[in-house]
Amino acid sequence: MVTLQNEELVIAIAHKGAELVELVSKKTGKPYLWYGDKKYWGRRSPVLFPLVGSLKNKKYRYDGKEYEMNQHGFARDMDFTVISTTENEIWFAVEDNEETKKMYPFSFRLEIGYRLNGMEVDVMWRVINTDNKALHFSIGAHPAFLVPKNREECFLHLQPVQPLTCTGIVQGLAEGQHAVYPVIDTADGYVQLTKDIFDLDALVFENSQVTEVGLATPDKKDYVTVRFDAPVVGIWAPSADAPFVCIEPWYGRCDGLNFAGTLEEREWGNTLQVGEVFETSYTIRVCEE
Repeated sequence: MVTLQNEELVIAIAHKGAELVELVSKKTGKPYLWYGDKKYWGRRSPVLFPLVGSLKNKKYRYDGKEYEMNQHGFARDMDFTVISTTENEIWFAVEDNEETKKMYPFSFRLEIGYRLNGMEVDVMWRVINTDNKALHFSIGAHPAFLVPKNREECFLHLQPVQPLTCTGIVQGLAEGQHAVYPVIDTADGYVQLTKDIFDLDALVFENSQVTEVGLATPDKKDYVTVRFDAPVVGIWAPSADAPFVCIEPWYGRCDGLNFAGTLEEREWGNTLQVGEVFETSYTIRVCEE
């Protein structure tokens, strides 16, 4: 495990999955990231690659062959190497190997970085196509944040403020290609974290409808926010009594119930030509009470 700190925050990152496992206020000692308890969910902030969500029947087709891969891909379980460090920034990397090729027939290099900037943590991703053919992939975040009070008293803060169409998820798959269930319409962007809000699985917003998600206290003060430019975001908790909520910017999405295409045809997937690099990031901001 590697730690990084500035005057405001302390973070810790595990070599396994290059996963952010601690996010603590240096002034108050308050933790903001879920601590990982298998009673609810054993992970904390895995990076999802080369798959976001589930495949239909846990299989996909590419180049006339069929491959199996579990939900969210394999990078979260790989051992990463530290490749560079500075006072406020650290980068990890991993590459394909014989085991990944059995599930995913591509050569790649995945780099994950973390940068501290005041009360913010920038989480940075770099996917490099090291193959001699086009690389098809998805990538996403899955950080889990502790709720500041009793969850049912707290709110999601969604921006920009507008009526939002939510994609329905059924047994891990999107309900059709463009489901519209339910529609969330608020006057101020706040949605209460009711007991049943995740009864139908994650709330998934596509088409860049949402660019910032916050957890807010009962008096609607932001506690922690996640800012991103990803085309899809999922918001999830595993049960009504789980003391955390995941805010998940995605460049990818699970298959639809009716999907019958190939890897290249998966919705919100990404393609890199030989030698190309995909770079993006999202930002976590801690808001002291």
